[in-house]
Amino acid sequence: MGALSGVKILEFGMAVAGPHACKLLAFMGAEVIKVESIARLDMLRRAGVDAEKGAKIQALRPGEPLPPGVSVDTFPSNATQLNKLGVSLDLAQPEAVELAKRLVARSDVVVENFRARVMEEYGLDYAVLREITPGLIMLSTSLAGKTGPEREYLGYMEIFGAIGGVGHLTGYPDGPPTWIRFSMDTMSAVTAAGAIAAALIHKQRTGEGQYIDFSSYEGAACLIGDALLDYAMNRRNQSRQGNLDDFMAPHNCYRCQGDDEWVSIAIATDEEWEAFCNAIGNPGWTDDERFADAHSRWQNQEQMDIFIQEWTMNYTHYEVMDILQKAGVAAVPSFNSPEIWGDPHLDARGLTVIVDHPALGAQPVLSPPWKLSRTPAEITRHGTMLGEYNEYVFGDLLGLSREEISRLASKGVIR
Repeated sequence: MGALSGVKILEFGMAVAGPHACKLLAFMGAEVIKVESIARLDMLRRAGVDAEKGAKIQALRPGEPLPPGVSVDTFPSNATQLNKLGVSLDLAQPEAVELAKRLVARSDVVVENFRARVMEEYGLDYAVLREITPGLIMLSTSLAGKTGPEREYLGYMEIFGAIGGVGHLTGYPDGPPTWIRFSMDTMSAVTAAGAIAAALIHKQRTGEGQYIDFSSYEGAACLIGDALLDYAMNRRNQSRQGNLDDFMAPHNCYRCQGDDEWVSIAIATDEEWEAFCNAIGNPGWTDDERFADAHSRWQNQEQMDIFIQEWTMNYTHYEVMDILQKAGVAAVPSFNSPEIWGDPHLDARGLTVIVDHPALGAQPVLSPPWKLSRTPAEITRHGTMLGEYNEYVFGDLLGLSREEISRLASKGVIR
């Protein structure tokens, strides 16, 4: 039994920010019903469209089959829809909205990450839904939130990091801000999942639901709280400093033997510095007064980094890691994607698990990112396919007859 076993979540989500948050809660045992439609296809499902064949899945008429060789059940959607029950409703139709409201009536939480006015236009905003389910928790996640002068702004991924300030602080001193993509979407989702968990605890204690209006770029700004406080209190504008640290030195990424192979090394104390010097054979430069203590090393790290890289370039990034970690020094390669997926340490830690998908076959996916002893987080089913659980949800849970489900499907209400 998961920690959230018995909690019922209704998801109106697209891409990553909303769906990833719900997936994390589903890992902990929550029942998540995802509402989507081929009439407004999730961009992660559109990743399966064969552009060379000119397939335009969004324009399909009710009941029209997919073009040959085209699938909407792609790897990106599999990764974000694990453990969920997927249904297909065209919310542009009133009967679909009524079915959605019936699903709300049995839900504890509703999550959506559409643009500001969409849920209002469907008649599914919080003011309406809390009348259906008193004590409902609803989270809306968007670029700038649902109120204020920026509520109509659209944005995703890299825009969260850009406006939130993370991109400004990421990069080299002589280069531009860094374009940060998927990590910003998942960061937003993790924060949203945490907010929902907190709301569930509050409801458990008080019986009160709440509306959570979550701005993704404000969530990104929480990652640079030290820089914001530095400006508020000291009027200092922090900027990009590459891999350097405000206090630690060495603290950088160093080229190694091989084609574009690098290793990160971080030293926090004099004891670690002594261990590092011993591990690399105590070359003469390590006795230089410029590197005698932590402050001196920090002041002279540019020259020190040159000396360190002269050593690292004699070894592969794995060899440097092995030598330094055995000495108690923090060092790890800058892995590329194949190295991450094939790393024996990450494999031993259970980073990935193979999930059998009806349309995709055996696929590796990331495991739940935490370990719980009494209520383990786990992957219980493949990423839901489009409309895969229509009969179960509308029939078994809502009590519609097969004839009624067929009628609604023929009208394009369920599609």
